[in-house]
Amino acid sequence: MTNLTSLLVANRGEIAVRVFRTARALGLATVAVHSDPDADALHVREADAAVRLPGAAPADTYLRGDLVIAAALAAGADAVHPGYGFLSENAGFARDVAAAGLTWIGPPPEAIEAMASKTRAKELMRAAGVPLLDPVDPASATAADLPLLLKAAAGGGGRGMRVVRDLDALKESLDAASAEAASAFGDGEVFAEPYVERGRHVEVQILADSHGTVWALGTRDCSLQRRHQKVIEEAPAPALPETLRTALHEAAVAAARAVSYQGAGTVEFLVAADGRPYFLEMNTRLQVEHPVTEAVFGLDLVALQLRIAEGAALPLTPPEPAGHAVEARLYAEDPAQDWRPQTGVLHTLAVPGEVRVDTGFADGDTVGVHYDPMLAKVVAHAPTRAEAVRALAHALAGARIHGLATNRELLVRSLRHPEFAEARLDTGFYERHLGSLTEGGPDATLAAAAAVAADAAPAPGAPLATRLGGWRNLRSQPQTRRYSAAGTEYEVRYRPARSGPPELVDHPGVRVLAAEPERVTLEVEGVRRMFHVKRKSNTEGGPAETYVDSPLGAHTLTPVPRFADPQDRTEPGSLLAPMPGTVVRVAEGLAPGDAVTAGQPLLWLEAMKMEHRIVSPASGTLTALHATLGHQVEFGALLAVVQEETPA
Repeated sequence: MTNLTSLLVANRGEIAVRVFRTARALGLATVAVHSDPDADALHVREADAAVRLPGAAPADTYLRGDLVIAAALAAGADAVHPGYGFLSENAGFARDVAAAGLTWIGPPPEAIEAMASKTRAKELMRAAGVPLLDPVDPASATAADLPLLLKAAAGGGGRGMRVVRDLDALKESLDAASAEAASAFGDGEVFAEPYVERGRHVEVQILADSHGTVWALGTRDCSLQRRHQKVIEEAPAPALPETLRTALHEAAVAAARAVSYQGAGTVEFLVAADGRPYFLEMNTRLQVEHPVTEAVFGLDLVALQLRIAEGAALPLTPPEPAGHAVEARLYAEDPAQDWRPQTGVLHTLAVPGEVRVDTGFADGDTVGVHYDPMLAKVVAHAPTRAEAVRALAHALAGARIHGLATNRELLVRSLRHPEFAEARLDTGFYERHLGSLTEGGPDATLAAAAAVAADAAPAPGAPLATRLGGWRNLRSQPQTRRYSAAGTEYEVRYRPARSGPPELVDHPGVRVLAAEPERVTLEVEGVRRMFHVKRKSNTEGGPAETYVDSPLGAHTLTPVPRFADPQDRTEPGSLLAPMPGTVVRVAEGLAPGDAVTAGQPLLWLEAMKMEHRIVSPASGTLTALHATLGHQVEFGALLAVVQEETPA
């Protein structure tokens, strides 16, 4: 038996914080590693010791196994936990960890290697009798093979994946998938297989020790995905016939035994609309969605990983599951704008209710451009699925998230959608419903009224004359304030009161009952509504913003100036960077003077580990190209100018 004393987590953010939490509970010292942008990140602040990995890009920092091992030795750690992503499924790194005299918290390198290439893994699973889809050679693919799914052979998480529905787009999609896979995993190998329409993504959590015991810890459904990355997951997978559930458990155990697996892992399946399951891949690591399994089985999978690494044996049978758990991934992104990632200061992240929140951020932290934009995982557990879904939706709806656009509204609407409520799940959910789930945000009229009332409320301890509102012989004239929220402008007219809250004008049926700088009570048609108001500190620049939260919805309000800034003008046809990032591709041969068409891809930005196409806004002539390969650009930077053709 090995007796661990100090653990280094070869990762960052939420998963590092989560592993440290268990390590502390077990009495282990904790060591973090960090890139330069992460020098003051939450996982660094929570560790007992931290070691710098010089640089910013993952390839220079978290993917440098030699630097991570040197950090572990320098800090006196005796074990390395890889988390997920980065080096977690790198067999060479696992071997190097062991060769350095450190304990690897994961499966044997041979098992990682056997499953590292999805193409080789499928051959192994075929021999073990696990059902799977037949591969398709892209070079000889025909229209009859469409649609195809391109996948990176060396990684997961949706990176290097493309759905191809048109043979003419196959080459471009292969090149893009290969480039993205090489950037994310250091391996550009891509393979193709049939794309199953309206299939379900169902997986089985396994746990195995070094004594021959393998647990199948139930199923999870992860069908709600964007860009092949999971958004909402739950356990157990609902609406599965018991015979299918048993077959998936048996196939997962067979897969684990086929590679002499040890530790925590996940076997993923695609369940077609006709109920037939197909093996997708085996992830030889902890999954992002592991908390739903922990909730249902009452286990700490990280603690079990550590005990297995020390040589402990599992009981012959796992505990019985209880209830249902649902997890939602809260991202800093705008789903209505092609899932555009967001960067900036996260002023507030507070989720109410009896839910679990795993996050790598605290209030005041900055969400940067180098890594995944996930802010937190929010998990609800209840006796039934309906109760768990309701609790999670309620907690997210009542959360206060200030400073960044997020997918919170999308998550709430998804959880409350009839298809999800009835467990009619498949991977095409967002393809069908994204428009309806992102259009028509909640009206901000009352939020703007609450913001005005809060602004008019004197701060505690203000002079008496200020608190009384001053003395006037005549009733004051209405004052006007304007705010913009989600592209809509709201005007609020009000009269300051000699004492007490202001009086709203042109808001029939709405009365301010009480107003403080951060708390306002409105009476709306006889119903009292409470609003929380928070103003953004403007020390970091940018427009001053006011955040208003209530059970009716959350709003970010930006004051509209009385006069437009004459410098706030952009040349017509200007193509601005929608996010900070790096120019990783420019359309072949593209040069000023070229004719371009509306929607034509001009260049590609890489931000937060994903590629984003920048397309021509109109048909016309490219008159300027300011972006070059490898160029790092800030949000709003001028990339190119297209002069729109004039109709005859």
